[in-house]
Amino acid sequence: MSDTKPVDTFDELAPDPESPEGRKLLHKAIGASAIGNATEWFDYGVYAAASVYLTQAFFPGDYGTIGTMLGFAVSFVLRPLGGMVWGPIGDRIGRKSVLAMTILLISGATALIGLLPTHASIGIWAPILLILLRVVQGFSTGGEYGGAATFMAEYAPDNKRGKYGSFLEFGTLGGFCAGTAFVLFLQLGLSDSQMDQWGWRIPFLFALPLGLIGLYLRSQMDDTPVFQELEQEDEITGTPWTRFKDLMLHYWQPILIMFGMVIALNVANYTLLAYQPTYLQNTIGLTESSASVVNLIGQLAMMALIPFFGWWSDSTGRKPMWWGSLVGLFVLAIPLYWLMGQGFAWAIVGFVILGALYIPQLATISATFPAMFPTQVRYAGFAISYNVATAAFGGTAPLVNDAVVEGTGWSLFPAAYMMGACAIGMVALLFLKETAGCSIRGTEIPSKENDFRELQKRLAETKA
Repeated sequence: MSDTKPVDTFDELAPDPESPEGRKLLHKAIGASAIGNATEWFDYGVYAAASVYLTQAFFPGDYGTIGTMLGFAVSFVLRPLGGMVWGPIGDRIGRKSVLAMTILLISGATALIGLLPTHASIGIWAPILLILLRVVQGFSTGGEYGGAATFMAEYAPDNKRGKYGSFLEFGTLGGFCAGTAFVLFLQLGLSDSQMDQWGWRIPFLFALPLGLIGLYLRSQMDDTPVFQELEQEDEITGTPWTRFKDLMLHYWQPILIMFGMVIALNVANYTLLAYQPTYLQNTIGLTESSASVVNLIGQLAMMALIPFFGWWSDSTGRKPMWWGSLVGLFVLAIPLYWLMGQGFAWAIVGFVILGALYIPQLATISATFPAMFPTQVRYAGFAISYNVATAAFGGTAPLVNDAVVEGTGWSLFPAAYMMGACAIGMVALLFLKETAGCSIRGTEIPSKENDFRELQKRLAETKA
């Protein structure tokens, strides 16, 4: 709940992007939102880049790689439950309080992975403990990402929601790049035996100070102006269970639309970011350091493009961004995966182009998905729909890709899998309403029609 004194109007609560104070507050909101996302994805980046060392430490044997991918996928098992728990709570007591709890759980669980004994020390308990910590991460992430995106969207001005919201995803790739770069730096500075024995642990331990920084940033912020407005008008009533029932009964259509879009988004996301190091090493035959270089270059290129596409979506709209990305990936996935198999330099070219095609989706998440729900169920609607689809299709993508490639020898399967997901996303996109520039205040689903009715109401009040 907000600790500020009640004020009368939304305009007094919302930051003015034209004033120095307003810009400063928006920058703080960006930092508070993005740091948790960066911490979450720092872990994913480290886990993906250090997958070979994790296999040796926790899953020795013939099926070690699949065990490591299972360790990645299992963190998604409790993400839907996390969304169902944290989302309604965030819609009832506020976004800020939940985000403080989730970042502590994420960073703490990640740091503990760096302290785990190996399979050689405690046997089967080593992979069990690793999987349990990944489950804790998944449960907390179920509330983190939806809350951070909602927090950022509700702070941003309506006509700049794409621009400001894109920095949340900048944090996503920033965290992933930092994790990948950290492992690469250690690979270059330590011997193979040092990396095997203790070097891989260092990046996981680094997540704890990241989480504490994020907690501090979030503690300095008030809850969002959009949430505070409804709270002051006594529109936030009942219990978290009330919020959950309201969502399920009255907002099933945006849930289904978002579900389909997230399938496309996260099959591409986890194939390109999480599975790629394993694919480049095991399927294409690059060395560990070469695979890390390819991924790092591609991720840096994607980071550079994110703010541009977020800004562009404010004028062009979210749907054109998504159409361009989905169609581009559907048409070019197989040719670009074939290109990556032609050698190190071509792997860089292919991966960079795939990343550029994917970025229009990623850059507009925070502008598109929160605007699909009204304020009183926004956190829960985002968290539940996003995390169920991610758990079923996104988090399992590395495991599915690895199992099929290993079982069939078809090195282009990840491209075909991505194409199928894009086809589902295109069907869902047909039903999405364009909300670029629309207000996301109030208890109705945001739309241009609602904005027009609100404008007519204000004009009538002015005349009266």
